[in-house]
Amino acid sequence: MKCSHPPIMNKQGFYFIEPFTEDFYRFFKLEGVHYEGRTKYQQVHCFKSRLFGKVLFLDNKIQSAQVDEFVYHEALVHPAMIAHPSPRRVLVLGGGDGLAVREILKYPSVESVTLVDLDPKMTGLSKELPVLAELNRNAMDDPRVTVINSDAFVWVDNTDMPPFDIAIVDFPDPNNFALGKLYSTRFYNLLRARLQPEAAIVIQCTSPLYARNSYWSIIKTLEAAGFSVKPFYTTVPSFGVWGYALAKTIPFETPQKPPAGIELKFLNESSFAAMFDFPSDMTLPSDDIEINRLDNQALVRYYETEWRRFE
Repeated sequence: MKCSHPPIMNKQGFYFIEPFTEDFYRFFKLEGVHYEGRTKYQQVHCFKSRLFGKVLFLDNKIQSAQVDEFVYHEALVHPAMIAHPSPRRVLVLGGGDGLAVREILKYPSVESVTLVDLDPKMTGLSKELPVLAELNRNAMDDPRVTVINSDAFVWVDNTDMPPFDIAIVDFPDPNNFALGKLYSTRFYNLLRARLQPEAAIVIQCTSPLYARNSYWSIIKTLEAAGFSVKPFYTTVPSFGVWGYALAKTIPFETPQKPPAGIELKFLNESSFAAMFDFPSDMTLPSDDIEINRLDNQALVRYYETEWRRFE
């Protein structure tokens, strides 16, 4: 999904830069570079921008911006947290920047957070790089947090940890087969086996506006794995309309309002209700949308077709 030109905002709202140029620095009104380096898995840049505040890029794609990351992470975390009567044990898959963990730790009932992320350098930077640690409020240093650097598919298949009350799944978009397996019925069945009966999960599901088939393939795949699913979405100014799935292993009602007594910057009764109200151009486009399985990787095919339009 990289573009060869210097930075512009594509129609779907993503910024792509290859390579970083003088035009890029002018566009973002950069005042400095907090960090740049390559891990075993990805290129990492953290910039200081007058427009966006602290900005994190992975592999030259914007991941989060201080000016609005709270919109994404509040939507990602809080619907699941309030769908359980008293969440104590929380699993986070992906999310190595610690921003989802920051939101989870706002709940007094939480006793432990297990974060599983492939890249040890990224989870290390979220603790050691001052600008990231400031954004996540030093969440990764909290004694309740355990970081495990592992392939999530392998870990979920083999862990002997007690079942979790909440799972927050924040993987990169399924733009290749290695990532597509993390959105498959096989993976969701493995995850379901690691949850207690009242558990709730939230999954980031790409954009229901710009990748409509991809989004609803994920929803149908969760349902095929035995989950009851409530689709929802929000708009994150830095990268556009974004979709999620709230799911439980038992039937449940759509949450009606955000949590009480929790510090929030974006979610209120109006914004929370609006997330579950889909306009017609983002609803299920066809009953023929395929379920994503390991032996068909239908989701990756949808994703490549839909996002290639914006290259």
